[in-house]
Amino acid sequence: MSTTLDRLERAVPSRDADATRRLGSALASKARAGDVIALYGELGAGKTQLAKGFAKGLGVQQTVNSPSFVLMAEYPGRLPLFHLDLYRLADASEALAGGLLDERQAEGVTVIEWADRLAGALPAARLDVTLEGTGDDPREIRIQARDDSYVRFLEAAS
Repeated sequence: MSTTLDRLERAVPSRDADATRRLGSALASKARAGDVIALYGELGAGKTQLAKGFAKGLGVQQTVNSPSFVLMAEYPGRLPLFHLDLYRLADASEALAGGLLDERQAEGVTVIEWADRLAGALPAARLDVTLEGTGDDPREIRIQARDDSYVRFLEAAS
């Protein structure tokens, strides 16, 4: 059961990793080419689980793992998935200098773990997903449409 915080934000409880993956899959059902999904949360909060569910929802057949060491993995699906993990980066300049964001991503969906590392370099129009809680504890997942074009994702979080 979700709680409407306002027109552009929703909070969703998640009791375990399976529920987090199911939410990711549901969100992917609303994805369009060019979408940017920014994931926030502490280490162990479930960002990778949500990304795995998102990949499944896009029809990705490959095993999806956190690309911490390679920084970005690309997967074919209904839309190409560009999965970034910026945990090892100190700030946006490293990511931008490394060419992690480019025009190819307009053809698919970009899911960014540790999006806070990009700070002001993120596009204004995006979906922010903040996962709170760690370990075996239930999570609260806050989903915020940062632009009216992302409100469609809130329907999937119901």
